[in-house]
Amino acid sequence: MNKILKIYDGIYLIGGPGISGDGDCLIYLISSNDELILIDSGVDENSVDNIIKNIKKLNLNPNNLKYLILTHCHIDHIGGASALQRKFDIKVVAHEIESPIIEGRKNPERTAAFFYGVEYEPCKVDIKLKGELNMIEWKGDTIKILFTPGHTPGGISLYIDINDKRVLFGQDIHGPLMKSFGSNLKDYLKSMNKLLKLEADILCEGHFGVFEPREKVIKYIQGYIEQYSRKL
Repeated sequence: MNKILKIYDGIYLIGGPGISGDGDCLIYLISSNDELILIDSGVDENSVDNIIKNIKKLNLNPNNLKYLILTHCHIDHIGGASALQRKFDIKVVAHEIESPIIEGRKNPERTAAFFYGVEYEPCKVDIKLKGELNMIEWKGDTIKILFTPGHTPGGISLYIDINDKRVLFGQDIHGPLMKSFGSNLKDYLKSMNKLLKLEADILCEGHFGVFEPREKVIKYIQGYIEQYSRKL
């Protein structure tokens, strides 16, 4: 996978290995009514520069970036956030549990920056999510954000219903679960079962691409539930 991909109406894959930076997670963009929402930000400012170029290639205006939603605190997801804040009037969104790490106030090792050999530049979290379910509304559209701990303590997943399709952004469904990440197996399995019940038509995963239709989404999530359940 090494190119920009239109996934569905107003939803694009615009970042990842071979697209924005080799160390990046897969980065998704939602475009609605001339406003843009970015899901994760890549490893660093170089990634951000490529993300901006890719937004322009879609004939969209990066100045219309409204929200950056950070799904969890790992460097391949958050490393470009501070650069985006400098360049645009964008609001950073993350769960309150991950926020102290993203802001550089606590547990810097949890960013996993050492895995990538880069230095993390902290950024301010403008909107700190609380509890099990949050919603972001803008110009008639709504994104629902679920608290899905397991891979990290404050991980989130989000979904949006567009026309007749439910699109799920479930970053790092595959794990891994590691003590240094603060991972929790029981929380992970509970979170994955929560995502399974959404019956999403399209899954945008954080490293392994886009899955559709619904049957493939279910098979993908169930596969990891079965794999990790054997470790109980």
